Amino acid sequence: MKICVLGAGAWGTALAIHAAKQFDVTLWARNAGHISGMKKARSNPLYLGDFTFPDRLEVSDNFFEAVSHANYILSAIPTSGFRAVLNDLKNNDIKIPVIWANKGLEQNSSLLPYEIFKEILPNSKFGVLSGPSFAAELVRELPTAVTLASEDDSILIEFPRFFHHNNMRIYTNQDVIGASVGGSLKNIIAIAAGISDGMGFGNNARAALITRGISEISRFGVALGAKLETFSGLAGIGDLFLTCTGDYSRNREVGLRLAKGNNLDQILESLGHVAEGVYATREVVNRAKIMNVDMPITNEVALVLDNKISAYDAVKNLLDRNLRSEH
Repeated sequence: MKICVLGAGAWGTALAIHAAKQFDVTLWARNAGHISGMKKARSNPLYLGDFTFPDRLEVSDNFFEAVSHANYILSAIPTSGFRAVLNDLKNNDIKIPVIWANKGLEQNSSLLPYEIFKEILPNSKFGVLSGPSFAAELVRELPTAVTLASEDDSILIEFPRFFHHNNMRIYTNQDVIGASVGGSLKNIIAIAAGISDGMGFGNNARAALITRGISEISRFGVALGAKLETFSGLAGIGDLFLTCTGDYSRNREVGLRLAKGNNLDQILESLGHVAEGVYATREVVNRAKIMNVDMPITNEVALVLDNKISAYDAVKNLLDRNLRSEH
């Protein structure tokens, strides 16, 4: 059994290192210079420090060669590049099952990754890997548990073998929509939590944002056909809690810096990694309007990102909302 991981960022590399402890893995990236550097160092110092690659991990910038010898493909590229990779698979007539760990919504189309996949490869098998997981902790062999969601039983049986060992646990379900929504929208709430923390509003405010955030995410997901119970699991509240509180969270960091009055473009440039919540926010606002789903936290985050209101005013607007039932 062999797996090809697409995307040599922090998360893709951490997953590749973990799987290669027991299986043959090819880690692919488009940037030939990046691949050359990893081959020499046998690590990924650009994104993940000096953690040594296992012997069974190979790196490549040859897309066709990397995917054609694999039993499964795992995409860990940003959602902005997901469509291009799927088109490459389609154009090369590659019909290997695809699992993805990328989150967010595609800019302009407002599509979630599973919707992009079904549009381009409607007859191929697929799944989504999501849940509370930082690359820096997985690669240090700290305990990590995530969810694999797929509509195909064979994927739920076979694919977890690559990762369900040592310090990593894989749970399975068939709610692709719920896992996709939970993983994508939690980044928006994390920006709000970062703003709140950056303003010094304390633990009470953060807890309220997380709680009301999962309610907001659930409403959006159920409107798309997700199962409500998914949002009480790892791909829902688990991922949301970690992203809103963890020091490795890029989206929370965006919120922290916005609260200090930093410019968004400068924040994103200095991060060095993609903060999916920034791009997902506007797309979720657009879809929520079409579906008539109430998304107050998301709406306020969008206004801050568009520089229409201050971080302080966003939190104040949420606190000043009219009295209403919790459910």
